[in-house]
Amino acid sequence: MKGILGLLKSRPQKTGEDSSDSVLFTTAFASQGVDESLLIPWEARAVEVGAKRLPKSRGGKLLQSLWSKDKYMAHLDQSAVERMERFFEFAAIPPNRDVIRQDEYGNFMVVLLTGTIAVDRVQPWGEQLRLAETRPGEILGEMSLLDSGIRFSACTTLTDCEVAVLSADAMDEMMSQDPQLAASLVALLARKLSLRLRAVSARLSENQR
Repeated sequence: MKGILGLLKSRPQKTGEDSSDSVLFTTAFASQGVDESLLIPWEARAVEVGAKRLPKSRGGKLLQSLWSKDKYMAHLDQSAVERMERFFEFAAIPPNRDVIRQDEYGNFMVVLLTGTIAVDRVQPWGEQLRLAETRPGEILGEMSLLDSGIRFSACTTLTDCEVAVLSADAMDEMMSQDPQLAASLVALLARKLSLRLRAVSARLSENQR
């Protein structure tokens, strides 16, 4: 979260700039010194993994249903999730595809709607550790979207999966058009991310014993 908080505090206002147009997330990687050529956007990854567009009517209903049962995301009521749906892209992805790769730069996050995705991390000494096999409703890749850092782990589909994808461009659009909704989402993502990192840290510590 340090990267995004720093940008919020220090982002200069350009002369004549419309304050309602947010570019916080779309410029975050460049602000951290990351070369644009190293950035992997969802559009490129979608082509690489053979993703097929999913109707918003189906994707939206799945997202609403899953988040209504989530301990944290349920703080977003049905109206809020419905407003949020238009900022997401929905896609179907075949098995054995790397949606996210460890140590790459990516400016999108993924919500698993159906299926199972494995989360793996290659340790510095070469061992591959399975951190989790995620269930529908889990959020992946939000850490890089929030702090403009490299991906901590790889996320690979184990089955046919349906996902909801939120890109940096869409996040900025949400901040411009519905800032209260965007702020609520960022706060909830930060809370879920913090809890997950604590669990992962405990898992890695146990593995080193």
